[in-house]
Order: sequence, then C-alpha cells, then structure tokens
Amino acid sequence: MPLPDSIPQLLAAGWDRVDPDRAGWTYVSFQVLTIAAGTSVTLEANHQERALVPLAGRVHAQAAGENGDADEQREWEFGGRENVFAGLGWCLYLPFQTAVTLTALTEVELAVAEAPATARFAPVLVTPEDTKIELRGGGNASRQVNSLMLPDFPADRLHIIEVWTPGGNWSSFPPHKHEHDQVTDLGAEAELEETYYYRLRDPENGWAVQRVYSSERDFDLTVSVRDGDILLIPWGYHTTAAIHGHDLYYLNVLAGPAPRRTLQAFQDPCLRPTQDAWPDLGLDSRLPIVPRHPGEPLGAEGN
Repeated sequence: MPLPDSIPQLLAAGWDRVDPDRAGWTYVSFQVLTIAAGTSVTLEANHQERALVPLAGRVHAQAAGENGDADEQREWEFGGRENVFAGLGWCLYLPFQTAVTLTALTEVELAVAEAPATARFAPVLVTPEDTKIELRGGGNASRQVNSLMLPDFPADRLHIIEVWTPGGNWSSFPPHKHEHDQVTDLGAEAELEETYYYRLRDPENGWAVQRVYSSERDFDLTVSVRDGDILLIPWGYHTTAAIHGHDLYYLNVLAGPAPRRTLQAFQDPCLRPTQDAWPDLGLDSRLPIVPRHPGEPLGAEGN
C-alpha cells in the first residue's frame, strides 16, 4: 500500500532537536547537547520541567530557585560514564521555571528531555545506585532496562527510561501502543508521546530495525535506524530489533496529558501470547550488558 506522507517525520534522522512545533505534537521535547570540556551552556527558565541525562562525560549543574531566586541556588556534579555501554545512567530532574547552567568537567554528551508542567516539584538527582537493573523478556526477546523516572517519580509528566538490547534480540516486545486513555476488556492504556534515541556499540557499521504500525494495519512503517537517530512515536504499536552482532541502546522519553502518572501500554493481542514461552526460554546469558559495578559477572541480575 502507499505510505502516508507523514511517515518521514517519524524518523527524525539528522534532527538536532525535537519539539512540539517540529514534531506536530504537544508534550515531548528532546535534544542532545555536546559541551566541550571547561565550557558552559545555560538553559533558561521556562514552563517546561527538564530531565538531564549524560550519555558520556561528567557535568556540573548550577540551578537557580523559582523565578531566579539566588537564595535557592543548588549545585550538582553527575555523570562520568565513557559512553552509554560503559555505565548506567544518571538523571537530574529540574522543575519548571528553573534556569540551569551546565559546565562540562570533561567533554559531555547530554540528553535534555522536556515537557510542559503545571505542578512544581523539588529537583532530584538520580544516581546509578538509586535505580533497579531489570532484565526483561526471555530468549531472544531479552533486554536490560534502567528506569530513571518511573510513574512513582515526583514529577508532573516526564518519564525517562534507558534500554540495552543484545545484538540479535528484539526489544519493546511484544509490540505495544499508548495512544488512548482507555480501559478495555484486554487491559488499560494511557496516552503518551514518546521519543526513541538510539546509540550503537559499533556506530560506524551498526544499525537496528524499528517497526511502527496501526491497529487497523493501514499504517505500517519499518525503518533502519543508526547511531544518533531519533524516532517519534505519537501513536501505533512499536517494537525494535538489534541486528546480529550489534548491541543497541536507546533512551525513551515519554509524556502525555493523563492526570495521573502512568506508563500503561496496550500490547498487540495477536502477539501477546509469545510471552508465555519466556519462563522456559530463560534470559539471554549476555545480560546485563551494563552491570552496576565494574567486574560484576555477566548474567547476574541487579537488585
């Protein structure tokens, strides 16, 4: 079938920033900043809450209080991994109306996620020790998940999750969607916009495959994604495959209009039964790809 004209907008290859105007949606903004060692970047106060995730390097953040109040100024140093395959992520959450100056202590790649907020929460620094390593799935649908901002996190709309998938495995499987706030006989679903930001262990030669399709199957997109690509998920079932021999990382940013914080997703009923075999298949022995501490044996589940 002919593909809709809107398809190229979903794969934001080469984009330096995603925002509602450019994406044609309402909530999620995303960009990756590269900051040279010893230099600084200031993000001005606005009506967006922010999550800052160093992909590589270590950064110093100095944030003013609400409306620039110097008396409420706070500082943090965070990050430090060489790349996304060398350590678990850190995440600094900042509420809306918070200006922040970021100074690179080493060269830094910093993911910046934003969403409009109406409630103000306290800043929170999430460290690798604060998170739980989850090994999900089974067989060649096994992957590692590090949840930096889950629904119980004290924020308004933002949710942040990082995922590692061994080469040859499927991730975000069974395919699922989160395009409506609804409860059906088959389960609940929340309306959420989402970005996928991909990194490959071998950025020169590696790639992965992303599929997005509608419930009615009148929309079906399958694309190859490469290191540094961004994909927009405004609707539709979606799933990802890491090609053989090439480990994949992606950072998910989600936000939506729901009055409650939730990540409820609706799985494709046609493929949901594939989960039944996972207990017998067991987890991929290559997991975790990124242990909590250097030297931790592979295959040891985090706590």
